[in-house]
Amino acid sequence: MLIQKIPLDANDEHVSLTTYILDESQELLSGKKRPAVLICPGGAYLNCSAREAEPIALRFAAMGYHAFVLRYHVFFDTPNGFERLLQGETFEPRKECQYPAAIRDIAHAMTVIYNHADEWFVDAEKIVLCGFSAGGHNVLNYAVHYDKPVITDTFEVKKIRPAAVIAGYPISDYLYMKESVRYQDDVAQSLFKLSNLAFFGQEEPSDEELAEVSAARLVSHSTPPTFIWATAGDKLVPVGHSTRMATALADAGVPFEIHIYEEGNHALALATQATATAKTDLNPIAAEWITSADIWLQKRFSLPLEEKGRWA
Repeated sequence: MLIQKIPLDANDEHVSLTTYILDESQELLSGKKRPAVLICPGGAYLNCSAREAEPIALRFAAMGYHAFVLRYHVFFDTPNGFERLLQGETFEPRKECQYPAAIRDIAHAMTVIYNHADEWFVDAEKIVLCGFSAGGHNVLNYAVHYDKPVITDTFEVKKIRPAAVIAGYPISDYLYMKESVRYQDDVAQSLFKLSNLAFFGQEEPSDEELAEVSAARLVSHSTPPTFIWATAGDKLVPVGHSTRMATALADAGVPFEIHIYEEGNHALALATQATATAKTDLNPIAAEWITSADIWLQKRFSLPLEEKGRWA
């Protein structure tokens, strides 16, 4: 496996693309190109969660896909930013991590993969975006903007068009989030304000600004097929984000699949020991999502296998 970190911003060492490229072998695909998955970890646009990065990439690699992890522009360069907020520290906006920085980072990463597709044996027409929480918002927001001027004024559509999207417990509607967070505790409200400061540059953006990045309100016929999963027990990002997105996809005639599990906290990742920091991160029922995603992907991006094996 080729694992390498590729810087994407000379002024920010944390913005990078990490490759998990499977080695070629005559016993495997013998030089044929594979589909790939580009992963955007969550972290409220404050940081990129390690739990939703390499473990996810390795799982997709084990399923036969080349995998990539994008660490996009976020507010903090350390993972303890929210704790600093709870301790009373105040923060100023940072222009470099505000919208549309994060979706442009996806376009940049897609371009890098496209330009190395022959070298890395990547099927550039079969690149799937996968994101979680804020990373789920990032990939959904990209899915409704990749062919719009906010992206195409810099990047070529043919290099950056995603073939499909997988979104885990995503934010899809910021106007809905604005209303729902009113009923959450002070910690959740503080997190939402700081996330807004990171992403919008202000704690209370206008409804127009919120609507501009609400994918569930912007779905069109060009939105790629989408797989969504979430838990009804998520107390941080309400499951309504997932159901609203699914309804919008259905109304637009975009192929989709949605899995809602009854129980489970926010940010389950793989919901196994591979991504757990506590027992509450384990959920054997919700852990099924990755198997369902694999089956869903195989309907579209099955590997280019021979009809019969050597010993068949």
